[in-house]
Parts: sequence; structure tokens; C-alpha cells
Amino acid sequence: MARSETSTSDSPSSEELAKQLEELRSDMNKLTKTMGELGRASGARLSDAARENLDRAEQLAHSGMEAARARAHQLEHQASDFVAQQPAMALGIAAGLGFLVGLMTSRR
Repeated sequence: MARSETSTSDSPSSEELAKQLEELRSDMNKLTKTMGELGRASGARLSDAARENLDRAEQLAHSGMEAARARAHQLEHQASDFVAQQPAMALGIAAGLGFLVGLMTSRR
């Protein structure tokens, strides 16, 4: 049987392997750096979007609070006008409500 001889000219030398390995390391470092930059950019975009949503929610809450405050002032003026125009009826309504609250709280 004849032995097959492998030629060393087909396989890369250790210097070539070391060079390819160093290029691979360099490419991996570049890829890692690029992925890190991409992650930071995505994080910044998400942070900006969250800040905008928070600002919008804060504005909506503020406008809702202002509307509720305006409505409360309006109701206060209406009640004050009603008491000034019809004091006997207002006194009767207050007494009736007081009586009902007393009944509800005294029952167990």
C-alpha cells in the first residue's frame, strides 16, 4: 500500500495563522465597539421618547387640574349665589343633608 504524503505547501504557516487570528481579533473589537455605539444611540433615543411622553403626561395632568379647579370655583360661586338668593331653602337643604348623614352614620 502506498502512503499518501501531505504537502506542507497547502497548509498555512504559523505566521499566516497568527496574522489571520490578529485580523479576526481586530474585526471582533471593531464589531464590539460598533454594537456598543448602536446600543448607546438606541438608549438615547428611547430616553428622549420617554422624556417627551412624560412631558406630555405632565401637561395633560396640569390642564386637567386647572379645569377641575375652575369647575370647583364655578360651583362655589353658584352655591354662594344660591344661598344669597334663597337662604331659607339653603338652610333647609343643609339641615336635611345633615339629618341623612346622621342617620347613615348612626346605623351599624
